Amino acid sequence: MPEIRNFTLNFGPQHPSAHGVLRLVLELDGEVIERADPHIGLLHRGTEKLAETKPYNQSIGYMDRLDYVTMMCSEHGYVRAIEKLLGIEAPERAQYIRTLFDEITRILNHLMWLGAHALDIGAMSVFLYCFREREDLMDCYEAVSGARLHATYYRPGGVYRDLPGVMPQYQTSATPWHSAKEMTARNAARQGSLLDFIADFTERFPALVDEYETLLTDNRIWKQRTVGIGVVSPERALQLGFTGPMLRGSGIEWDLRKKQPYAAYSKVDFDIPVGVNGDCYDRYLVRMEEMRQSNYIMRQCVEWLRHHPGPVAVDDRKVMPPSRLAMKEDMEALIHHFKLFTEGYGTPAGEVYAAVEAPKGEFGCYIISDGANKPYRLKVRAPGFPHLAALDEMSRGHMLADVVAIIGTLDIVFGEIDR
Repeated sequence: MPEIRNFTLNFGPQHPSAHGVLRLVLELDGEVIERADPHIGLLHRGTEKLAETKPYNQSIGYMDRLDYVTMMCSEHGYVRAIEKLLGIEAPERAQYIRTLFDEITRILNHLMWLGAHALDIGAMSVFLYCFREREDLMDCYEAVSGARLHATYYRPGGVYRDLPGVMPQYQTSATPWHSAKEMTARNAARQGSLLDFIADFTERFPALVDEYETLLTDNRIWKQRTVGIGVVSPERALQLGFTGPMLRGSGIEWDLRKKQPYAAYSKVDFDIPVGVNGDCYDRYLVRMEEMRQSNYIMRQCVEWLRHHPGPVAVDDRKVMPPSRLAMKEDMEALIHHFKLFTEGYGTPAGEVYAAVEAPKGEFGCYIISDGANKPYRLKVRAPGFPHLAALDEMSRGHMLADVVAIIGTLDIVFGEIDR
């Protein structure tokens, strides 16, 4: 008899389900996974080293580009670390704005995850549905920062500017693709401020999540592809360093927003959804419920922000720039502006770690300062890294097609893993 050996297969980096540049070396016995070896490094950008060569404020934009689906949450972790070093705290209104945009980002992330995960497994409609809602939330990003993706909106000491009182509207083009009636309907929610627009979104969104669930939750093909796949026990999830929905899907109720509250999370009401079986299906259910909870938090933030005007940044010209008006009229303000954007500010020597509950799990920044205007050492704790490390364990004994479902449930983005 000829000796039958396992054969090795490269899954990715060009595979549409590899979500970026994951090269997975699979050892197969027929179609059963014996071993899965994730190879990373194809995207490595040296973000941490680059951040050590620039003044603190100039690295906020790098954080957006780490996990380019959870932009403002990544900024939040970095900005909190700097605030801890400086010993400052953002005003209450800024904390509520951050909480609001963290939850907008969570929904953005979960919509991207749901659309891509469903597409990987073979459900195409959900992808189109999810992107319809992402469009509205991207407009919120654009309204506050001018950018739809890489916002750089959070700053040490607060946020870049207050929420706009006017929401941008759709304009008719030279060749009108939409009738006047359609344009009126599209602009109906945009007649007021950004807060009005977000309030309108929070009214509509729960019914839209019901739509996604109608398509997937009780769909027998979806359940066949996800129930009992990639099971991780609660004890093992802890040992592997899981955080976020991956940990909660295994039944452990751990969420930094509740356990170590930051921003305005101690002042808003929400629940932590927890799974039972620790499989792909439970992690799907956890994320679906998280979107509903985020929507509820957004509602509370909108209500508070409507009734509490105030400053959105600390009144310290060594950390936050003066207004444009002051900068053009006052010599002192011009000097502060110039010094801040060229040299930045020095931080006290010491080390600090600050983490936030990003949509994928715990995102943290560890900074060592030697008193200079840039970090001596910056280390990013990316949530996706330990999840990807567990891929081998999660996929052993499963079929080749199940690897796609497991990669999808990890919700990995390579910018943060290959940082």
